[in-house]
Amino acid sequence: MEKTVALVTGASSGIGEQYCRALAARCDRIIAVARRGERLRALADDLAGQAEVVPVVADLGTVEGVARTLEALRQRGPVRYLVNNAGFSTLGPVARSDIARELDMVRLHIDACVSLCRGALPFMLEAGAGYIVNVASVGVFVPMRSTAVYGACKAFLASYSQSLQEEVAAAGIAVQCLCPGLTHTGIHHTEEFAGFDKSRFPEAMWMDVPAVVDASLAALDSGRVLVVPGEHNLQLVREGLQGQLDSIQ
Repeated sequence: MEKTVALVTGASSGIGEQYCRALAARCDRIIAVARRGERLRALADDLAGQAEVVPVVADLGTVEGVARTLEALRQRGPVRYLVNNAGFSTLGPVARSDIARELDMVRLHIDACVSLCRGALPFMLEAGAGYIVNVASVGVFVPMRSTAVYGACKAFLASYSQSLQEEVAAAGIAVQCLCPGLTHTGIHHTEEFAGFDKSRFPEAMWMDVPAVVDASLAALDSGRVLVVPGEHNLQLVREGLQGQLDSIQ
């Protein structure tokens, strides 16, 4: 019997892990990709009986990691759902940034996403169905000081997702670019964010991971490519877009 399969990157924690948990109700098999194998194995044990979880330990910022993931897609797919969620951010001004780390971010957010979309699409086109979710940020719409490369990578994902949807909509494939705002995930507890103080932002501005993923999955069949969860984030985006329009000469 043909199985419904999802591939989720950045699956060991946060938004990626929650996508795996939510998609377990829709899928027979989830290919879970991340660098931390022990957390992937714990997730597989946790979801046993709901869906088969195939752990793939890979660093998608490397050619080898992308190749390993594409091989898993070929061997354990084809996939009905592709969630490109893996990512990280640096924090600090461009002029004092570690250029190697910034380029690592470009490879992970952009190169890996494009490679996995290219790997999954032929199978989706043949099946006449599929869902692609590229996880971005409200930084697509609002300039964010000290995270310039991160915001630019996410802006690429928004443009890419919109153009890709134009190509594949008639084939029954839905492409979404999820643009969450401040979310309680591990990204703010990394070494790069050692100087970041979450308390500078009111609690009302923060969302929990399940609410973000629920908004994404609820909108999958809506025909909307850009999905911004949370009314406060929508208001922020509207103000940001208006400011950009006002600045155009």
